[in-house]
Amino acid sequence: MILQAENKYNKVKSGLYIVATPIGNLSDITLRALDVLKKSDYILCEDTRTSKNLLDRYEIRSKLISNHKFNEKKNLSKIIDILKSESVVSLISDAGTPSVSDPGAILINECVTNKIDIFPISGASAVSTAVSVSGFNEKYFFYGFFPEKNNKLKEDFEKLANLNSCIVFFISPRKFNKSIKDIRLYFSGRKILICREMTKFYEEYIRSDINNLEPFESDPKGELTIVISEKLKEKNSSIILKESDKKNIQKMIKKLSIKDITDLISQNTNVPKKEIYNYCLKLKNEK
Repeated sequence: MILQAENKYNKVKSGLYIVATPIGNLSDITLRALDVLKKSDYILCEDTRTSKNLLDRYEIRSKLISNHKFNEKKNLSKIIDILKSESVVSLISDAGTPSVSDPGAILINECVTNKIDIFPISGASAVSTAVSVSGFNEKYFFYGFFPEKNNKLKEDFEKLANLNSCIVFFISPRKFNKSIKDIRLYFSGRKILICREMTKFYEEYIRSDINNLEPFESDPKGELTIVISEKLKEKNSSIILKESDKKNIQKMIKKLSIKDITDLISQNTNVPKKEIYNYCLKLKNEK
């Protein structure tokens, strides 16, 4: 009787399994994920070389199929045929939960159309990991990767700036440095958490006020996950800049950075830094 129960729970049904893998530390994988991967007839990988590091560590010998954003449409009919033959197929990404800013949605929708069972195997996600250490509002909006075109980025920032929740982005360090000016403009007055190499040996968490945000001196390794806080309540928000302060800012705007001016003016007034920063930004944009 006990043996029958064990066989029941050890059996893996045929279908597509969406398996979360570690985002860095290879120990961050569930026992169930390992069991499903070992019992899979095929494992779909973004990059088979990257996935083999994980699979070799746990002695998983299932057949691998390269499946990334450049070939997922081409692979579709072949994979559906495999699934229709009552095989067990797992989908993994290079890191984290598949189909979250990674390939997967096209195959999942095709499985839905063909009434093929889909099973999620939960686990690591860069999104929830970053939010969990942010200290920001538990309500969050996940945007994904920054778009390549700057016009599209500004258009989306304008909409996102109205959300009163924290916002999560994936971004390369180079793109982050180029986007700091826009981040300051649209999310002034908020806080930011920059997560680098999460769960790895050199993991780093940088916390800053967005108004004080500075670019990296050199591009750090790997992609960044950034969390921007919800809108923060301003203290002394009824206090506004005096005309004398505005005249001083107008004299300094050609010689000093906005950050330096904001720091200098705030030392001699109770006006919130956001108010000073926004006035400086307005002057810069009028040129």
